[in-house]
Amino acid sequence: MLSSHRIPLRVSNRKAYVWDVNDIATLRSQHHICGILTGTLPHLSQQNVFLGVPLLLLPEEVVLLVENQVAVLIDDVNAHHDPSSSELQFWNEERLRNVNQQLSLAEQKEAQEAVNPGRAMSETAIRKRKEREERRLRTKNSGNATGAVHEEEPGVFVPSIIEPAPHPAAMSATSASTHTPNQQSTASYTVTIPASSSTLEWYAATSHSYATISAAREAGVWEYPATPTERARCGIFRGLWEQGYFMGGGIKFGGEYLVYPGDPLRYHSHFAASIIDSPTAPLRPMEIVAHGRLGTGTKKAHLLCEWNEEKKEASYFSIEWAGFG
Repeated sequence: MLSSHRIPLRVSNRKAYVWDVNDIATLRSQHHICGILTGTLPHLSQQNVFLGVPLLLLPEEVVLLVENQVAVLIDDVNAHHDPSSSELQFWNEERLRNVNQQLSLAEQKEAQEAVNPGRAMSETAIRKRKEREERRLRTKNSGNATGAVHEEEPGVFVPSIIEPAPHPAAMSATSASTHTPNQQSTASYTVTIPASSSTLEWYAATSHSYATISAAREAGVWEYPATPTERARCGIFRGLWEQGYFMGGGIKFGGEYLVYPGDPLRYHSHFAASIIDSPTAPLRPMEIVAHGRLGTGTKKAHLLCEWNEEKKEASYFSIEWAGFG
């Protein structure tokens, strides 16, 4: 059963996502779990610098959170059922009601501004005025202005043709005289439509939630960890996490994790960590040299993390390249 105080991790294609920004903030501030933001805005779908929800978690982070009873796994695919005709009709009516309400409020605000335009300038009006002033200044500096500049008052732009703005009453009269019954308004408004699927009537997360890794594995929702290497990664991750470190992906620096002494937004990583899944696993001398050089070249120490499956213990070896010759 889905508990209200546990963070839902929605699983799709063997990957766990967090969609609620409050849950993301809780994971980072209280449990030092960062994950990776993977979402983009609809009108900026090609940008990849500033990403947003959902938050994709490392499998080791998922196992840690579930075992610590901080989160539950939800089979997100099967939690979505086909809606009935009545549920679909009710959802559509609510959506249209919300849109019409937002349009009504926008039209009322526009009418109030037209009646009393001097009350307060909106942010859009302030931005447009600033853009006009900047264009006038550029036109003056380039010498291609369509008007002239007073010699008595340098810096004051005077257009050669000035058209007075029509009175609001005149504008209303003109609009009324030219409007026809088939003519539609050309005014555009921004309408926000909620798109959270977890609030839909046909989304049943409670019957598809799993509070343990074993229960999720039996249901075929989650399989990690399934191999000795994966169990070693989970053990090493937990060991570093319990010491207060933050972890992130370290593939760019030749390791499995980057190890931070605090929040990565405030600190640089101190270690690039590699996993050795057993005390008998071979480790060639050239690997040690390469790890040491790479870590020093990226201003980090390389951390070799050895996991003993029988004792459930981890050993750590720090390597730094001294460069003595």
